[in-house]
Formats: sequence, structure tokens, C-alpha cells
Amino acid sequence: MPAIIKTENLSHIYARGTVFEQAAIEEVSVEIEKGEFVGVIGHTGSGKSTLIQHFNGLLRPTSGKILVDGQDVWEKPKEIRKVRFKVGLVFQYPEYQLFEETLYKDIAFGPKNMGLGEDEVDKRVRQAAAFVELGEELLQKSPFELSGGQKRRAAIAGVIAMEPDVLILDEPTAGLDPRGRDRILGEIKEYHQHKANTVLLVSHSMEDIARYAGKVLVLNRSRVFLYDEVKAVFSKAAQLEQMGLSVPQVTKICMRLSQAGMNISPETYTVRSAKEQILTLLGQKEGARK
Repeated sequence: MPAIIKTENLSHIYARGTVFEQAAIEEVSVEIEKGEFVGVIGHTGSGKSTLIQHFNGLLRPTSGKILVDGQDVWEKPKEIRKVRFKVGLVFQYPEYQLFEETLYKDIAFGPKNMGLGEDEVDKRVRQAAAFVELGEELLQKSPFELSGGQKRRAAIAGVIAMEPDVLILDEPTAGLDPRGRDRILGEIKEYHQHKANTVLLVSHSMEDIARYAGKVLVLNRSRVFLYDEVKAVFSKAAQLEQMGLSVPQVTKICMRLSQAGMNISPETYTVRSAKEQILTLLGQKEGARK
């Protein structure tokens, strides 16, 4: 599959030329293929938020290039809005960005700015609301009357309604209870499967990344440490922990069982896989006793 997002030696320096100068990302070169579900992880200050804001042109590189669908994002600065319609970004705590009188108008804001006709805008609003399980009876309500979880889903619907080729979510479940988190992540996964587009999920939860992502982009000290499939990334659990990153609890358990001499892979990152290996091991022991 061709790359939908590609960076070439991408760097961004804040406060350049001052005593506060700091490199947020340095020499980042990565290719994200169309249709991938990518988890983005890294310790606080690793450059995650800075990087994803380059993907839709919110930040301009200090050096290097960012290409979306083969086109240099900054080749035509006056057309940067087109890039933002193609690459949708949902910020952390996106409910703080709700501002319209009704939920309908909030979701419709993006599609209207794309210059779409009234019928198309209406169709997209209703489809996006349905996708995040916000009933039509809520569309004429003020978004500020919604619950915390509903506000979060409303903000996500506003981006989905633009039908971007790439959907980027920066900690979309921050501050939510486990039930709310699972609901939103389930909807994002369903959206990815339904649309077959590219999704990037920034998260501190290794369990969520292991459960939903196909590939993982790991940033460390402003640079790419690793970009690979989930299993390959979590096979380097010891290195990730040295970087200050946690790995899934099930991986930690399997690592310790392996170190204790049990025939269990230390690279295990899902509960299902761990269960199968443990049951196999118990079955072998039971058979040995007989």
C-alpha cells in the first residue's frame, strides 16, 4: 500500500534563536500506509503532539518535509485548508472546542467550511452522529447539555463528518471512566473498519494500543525509536520500560513467567494469547501426571 503520510527528515524547533530553544522533533522520517491503524506512543515531551500537528499543517517544519498522499503539505501554503480537510485531528479534551448553539451546528461546522451543499452537510451530520451513537433527538440540543462522554463523542463526530482520509486522535479517552473509554475506542475501531481509512491513536495506555492498533510508532527524545507491528514493538518491552514507557500488564506477567522457566512467550501482548498459552501449559502438565 502507498504511504498516505510521509515525513522526510522532519524537525521542529520551538523558540529558535533564543535561550529557550528546544527541539521538539528531530530528523523524523516515517511512512504511514493507507488503511493502517497506528498507535503513537512516547514519554511526556517525546514530541508526539508536535509530530501529529505537522500531519495536518497546524505546525510548519523548521526543516524537512511532510507529504500527505504524495503532496508536500507546504508547497502551496494558501491551500493548507485542503490538507486539514484530508487529515482530521481530534485534540485531547476536544469537548472544550464545542461552541455552537446546537449539536447539529457543531457537527456541521466542518462540512460547511468545505463548501458542501446543504443536503450533503445534513447527510454527513446525521451519519456522523449515528456513528458515535448520538441519537437524532440530541441534535437540536445545546452541546453543553450533554454528558462528558457525549461531548467527547460529539467533538469526534465533528471531525468524522468531514470524512477525512486520515483521522488522528490525541488521547481521545483522557479523563473518561473505563466504560466511556471502551465505548469510544470501540466506535473508533468500528469507524476504521467501516471506512478502511487511516487512523492514528495517540495514547498512554499500552493496553489500548495493543488491543486496537496494527502498528506502533514509538518516539523517544524527539526521534523515532521504532515503527513496526504491535508484536515486534512489545517484544522490546525491556527497552520500552527503560524509556519510561509502560507495557501491557499481560506482557509483564508473561515476561516473569518466562523468566521463571515456563514455556510462555515474553512477547505476548493480548490476554487471549496469554490464556491460550497458559491453558496449553496446564494441559501438558496434566497429561504428564497421567
